[in-house]
Amino acid sequence: MNYAFIVVALVIASLTGCAQRSTMPEDTSAADALAARPTIEPVGSVSLVTAQMRAPSLASDTLGTRVDIGIVPFTTRENAVNKAAFGDWIFDEIKQKETQFLPHLLSKALIESDLWGAVRVLPEADPSLVITIRGEIISSTGLDLAVHINATDSSGRVWLAQDYADVAQLSDYPESTRFTYGNRFDGANYVDPFHDLYKQVANDLLAARDGLDDGLLAETLQIADLVYARDLAPERFARTLTENEEGLLRLVTLPAADDPMLARVSDMRYRHHLFIDTVDEYYQTLYEDIQPAYVLWRRYSLDQTEETLSREATPPSTTTYGDSRSFLALSQRYDRFKWSKIYEHEFTELAAGFNNELAPAMLALNGQVHGLSGTMEQQYREWRGILRALFELETAPLSERDLEE
Repeated sequence: MNYAFIVVALVIASLTGCAQRSTMPEDTSAADALAARPTIEPVGSVSLVTAQMRAPSLASDTLGTRVDIGIVPFTTRENAVNKAAFGDWIFDEIKQKETQFLPHLLSKALIESDLWGAVRVLPEADPSLVITIRGEIISSTGLDLAVHINATDSSGRVWLAQDYADVAQLSDYPESTRFTYGNRFDGANYVDPFHDLYKQVANDLLAARDGLDDGLLAETLQIADLVYARDLAPERFARTLTENEEGLLRLVTLPAADDPMLARVSDMRYRHHLFIDTVDEYYQTLYEDIQPAYVLWRRYSLDQTEETLSREATPPSTTTYGDSRSFLALSQRYDRFKWSKIYEHEFTELAAGFNNELAPAMLALNGQVHGLSGTMEQQYREWRGILRALFELETAPLSERDLEE
């Protein structure tokens, strides 16, 4: 047994424990430490506007509560993680999954406000929903988060197109986020360090809705209905909408309220929404499964930034073996190894295969059983294709049905 190696490892571990003691005040903002990050004003402390806080006439606004929202996975403009560094491949994995579950955090804020209809996370824009929210991650570490949010309605009108940023404090990361094998993560009581950012987005989206007069909002909801109808039957509803010089959809004509075709569209939308409720649950499961590993990555990122600041603040020493920065560098190598192994243990077990290999879904429609397989995106698209085919079959003239049978 190499006892010398064990002694060195123990010394490094003890140095690591010293290095992890925070040198930043518990309530210190990280803004000054992010000079190289995008210069977006942090949102600060934000109070979410909820239905209980609104005037009774607005809180019970039937138009407002009917607005359904779909949030699609974010994109990212950050450079890929350097694979040459030890253990970095596992951090690249979580960065890829981050684009899929940050939308869930935004959906939680919108749902908590209780001022919208159904809010779902979906693999792509859905024609049955009134508002689609897209996001781009500008930067994301344990210390800061910056995103660009774009929200448009069914007519193509932009409700939001804005950058948002937030910075964390050390108090946002309790000691429980320093993972050990015997210390499991308590996700139920964990508050995301950047929850103020999502609240601000929710408040701004609400302000955009309130800025529309009732007539325009009502027309937007009618357009949303016809956009979905046109997606199911393009020829039948082709003349109901037109595009103006600004590129926005406008109503040309409305089908009669008792149009049987509209009744079938409504029935299809109901079935579709049952399915996309399940799709949204997939993303909720993703968030819950990856959350422990993701918090671990954020905590690691915070420690790395803090250690970099400490190293830059330490004046150079005239000796080599007595140079505290040399010991710090050695401890950081061990610390990186330790974090990456813990991270690999958490992430590989919980989320490595999510959204790549999903269990096939079996769906019964009109007495027929349809099987869906593949990734979440593939199952979603296959489902929409099944609904279109079923709609065409149900709306075909009786003589055509007889011929097919």
